[in-house]
Amino acid sequence: MARCRFIDAEKASEGNPAGHSVAFLCRVLGVPRSAYYAHRASRPARTVRERAEEVLVGEIRVRHAGSRGAYGAPRIHAALRRAGRVVNSKKIERLMRKHRIVGITRRRRRRGLTRQAKRAVFALDLIGRDFTAPRPGIRLVGDMTELSTLEGRLYLAILWNL
Repeated sequence: MARCRFIDAEKASEGNPAGHSVAFLCRVLGVPRSAYYAHRASRPARTVRERAEEVLVGEIRVRHAGSRGAYGAPRIHAALRRAGRVVNSKKIERLMRKHRIVGITRRRRRRGLTRQAKRAVFALDLIGRDFTAPRPGIRLVGDMTELSTLEGRLYLAILWNL
């Protein structure tokens, strides 16, 4: 209804303190006040914040697509800050979650059983690289490794009887 949109534009509000009252505008235009309020209630009210968030989501989508889908909320936030846009990082996280915009998560680093020391300490060669033995059970050599499986981590230990 065009007359209801005109009333919305001309009524007195915070943004338009010089406007007229709704009752006056309805009387001049010949629109019942109940019809104006029914029309207003039938359409979703988009606040200034919602419109600003839609613009921000558009910018987030552009940055996300520019990174080929790799950027998550922290990098999107940093890119927007570099562009001069002052936005809270939690707002970006919330909007990305709401609109299902997800960055690529790198795989977690696996930690082995051993960590390299700052100063390498080499193990002593107790058998002198001589893998022959006069009889079985004299020299034992072992190794252990970690295997990642669908069930979790498994450890494989091997013992050689030279």
